[in-house]
Amino acid sequence: MPRIVDFHTHAFPDSLAARAIKTLLDEAPGIRAYLDGTTGDLLRSMDRIGIEKSVVCCIATRPEQFGPILKWCGQIRSDRLIPLPSVHPADPVRADHIRCVADEGFLGIKLHPYYQDFFADEDRMMPLYAQVADLNLLLVMHTGYDIAFPRIRRADPAKIVLIKERFPALRFIATHLGAWQQWDEVREYLIGRQIHIEVSFASDDLEPEKARAMILSHPAGYMLFGTDSPWTDQGRTLEWLEGLRLPPDVMTGVLGGNALRLLRLSRDEFIKDI
Repeated sequence: MPRIVDFHTHAFPDSLAARAIKTLLDEAPGIRAYLDGTTGDLLRSMDRIGIEKSVVCCIATRPEQFGPILKWCGQIRSDRLIPLPSVHPADPVRADHIRCVADEGFLGIKLHPYYQDFFADEDRMMPLYAQVADLNLLLVMHTGYDIAFPRIRRADPAKIVLIKERFPALRFIATHLGAWQQWDEVREYLIGRQIHIEVSFASDDLEPEKARAMILSHPAGYMLFGTDSPWTDQGRTLEWLEGLRLPPDVMTGVLGGNALRLLRLSRDEFIKDI
């Protein structure tokens, strides 16, 4: 049985989970929550489906949220849950906070251009990318449109290519099969490049044949399983992926092999790989 790593999940402190889920559902009519937002419910979902590890992505919607998020990430960190704290781009001491993430032993950070009000290719973001790359941290970024916001092009595929060309050592993970609901551009700009992509939130909006072709056309080792739980069901996303009938070696890599390798790569190994 292949090892399974979900590279894109969300959870909240138990005391805040119900309120956070309600607020986010109110902001995005048409989506639903499949879990209650707690790490306990996430772990139960993982157990039901056979997921070994989940990357828990946090989002600091205000600079002052860094401290509480970092503390909570330390509390939930385990062999099965890999939390990524978040730094707000407008944080006046964001460089210190990024250094703190590395010093505390976390593997990376999560950024969200819509909830944090930035464009991925802004000049003010470049020192952040440079520092994250220098510290060998992962950077998971929401890419493509967001269901809860107007269709402003904050993190489209062309911007991702610009970032990666400027910072080739940056361990950047594009979400939602490259860019949510911008998949023609994903095929044009991202597929075939050595850029890590996770597959969440594509099953309802992209024809299976197109998704399969995109995965098979991407470099081996650079496609990752992700669900965006609790906003999708982990089991349903796994069934969708299985339904694409990928070759066994590709499927093993996407389900978890590629993620496990990425999580343990040193900076020198990553640069050598590209």
